[in-house]
Amino acid sequence: MRFVYSETQLRHRPPTFLVRGRPQPSPEKPERATALLDALKRRGCAVEAPPDLGAGPRAAVHSADYLRFLKTAYERWSALPDAAEVIIPNVHRSTDMAEYPTGIVGQAGWHMADTACPIGEGTWEAVCAGADTAAHAAQLVARGEVPAAYALCRPPGHHASRDMAGGFCYLNNAAVAAQAMLPILAGQGRAPRVAILDVDVHHGNGTQAIFYERDDVLFASIHGDPNNFYPWFAGYAHERGKGRGLGCNLNIPLPVGGTTEAMFLDAVGQAMAYVRAWGPEALVLSLGFDTYAGDPLAAFQVTTPGFATLGAAIAAGGWPTVLVQEGGYDCAALTANLTSFLEGFSAA
Repeated sequence: MRFVYSETQLRHRPPTFLVRGRPQPSPEKPERATALLDALKRRGCAVEAPPDLGAGPRAAVHSADYLRFLKTAYERWSALPDAAEVIIPNVHRSTDMAEYPTGIVGQAGWHMADTACPIGEGTWEAVCAGADTAAHAAQLVARGEVPAAYALCRPPGHHASRDMAGGFCYLNNAAVAAQAMLPILAGQGRAPRVAILDVDVHHGNGTQAIFYERDDVLFASIHGDPNNFYPWFAGYAHERGKGRGLGCNLNIPLPVGGTTEAMFLDAVGQAMAYVRAWGPEALVLSLGFDTYAGDPLAAFQVTTPGFATLGAAIAAGGWPTVLVQEGGYDCAALTANLTSFLEGFSAA
């Protein structure tokens, strides 16, 4: 296995997010990445930095308007009188709002789904490095250089849609990884079919939206029931895809607060069976550790040893696999949880 990480991702430092209307310190902090990196160092893993892959990988997934906004937003925002240190919109677009504004305040509301994704001075550089991390890991696997690679991406990405940030996420790293693999597989004469399995405690609504009408990427997600959990408006079991993508989307929502480790792992088995029946050439795993019983945002009761079982289950699929880091906010437990997952994956 190869391990990919860029220190540039540490430049993103969001100060707060809202919890029931109250500002709280953001749990999506640079220490998450350093805790995960510590797990790799303790295992003696050689960690490589990704090359600068340019705009291509992110432009293949996200709209030009959105990427232009992310790149220029902080400078434009900072030029406003009395502007806050980070961009947090005070208005959001809705279904009856269809005009794209030219001003930075309006564009912030257009491109940011909630208040959990503030944009600061180093955000653009950090999220580009995260996308490069995911794309480079995906290329290594798709080219057959290694059977698996771990992309230590931070901030996470699975809530970011084609043109909107949300839930700590700006660029969709898992989508970037899957998209990067498709032309390489096709060039090898293989079917360009990639499955994304999301085991973060939150539904990957951005990933679902990006691929919802496509039949070359399967999206399967196990997550807290959105009736009572973020992202609220997507992740329901009846969402199966649309048009050519019908049947290429699988959601398995589980009870918030009542999901045991056994229930979670059983759902993983169901999702893996669905993926196997679909027949991908490769797998992208959106790997979240916020299913951990002690996670401040968690709704599930997965233990540290349970992540070894999860790793073994994913490896048993036998596909070339890209592991893309998503959530997990108990920094004190992240090192042990990633170590456990990798041990289970490697043993299998």
